[in-house]
Amino acid sequence: MTARSQYHVVPAGDRWKVEQGSTVAGTYDTKGAAIEQGRKVAKDNQPSQLVVHTADGKVENEYTYQDDPFPPKG
Repeated sequence: MTARSQYHVVPAGDRWKVEQGSTVAGTYDTKGAAIEQGRKVAKDNQPSQLVVHTADGKVENEYTYQDDPFPPKG
């Protein structure tokens, strides 16, 4: 199985950015715009995960694209 790329939507002053490790994929005026672009980048680079953070840095939500290694039991 290929390792998943992980992207994060994080606060950047009064803006929001999408980053992968130390690489910034883009900076946006709104959190919504950053999430939208983060989802696009993550979907284009599957297997991947998008982790959305709150303004204080806590994890708010996670989206996994292709091959979730920890799927919910159902």
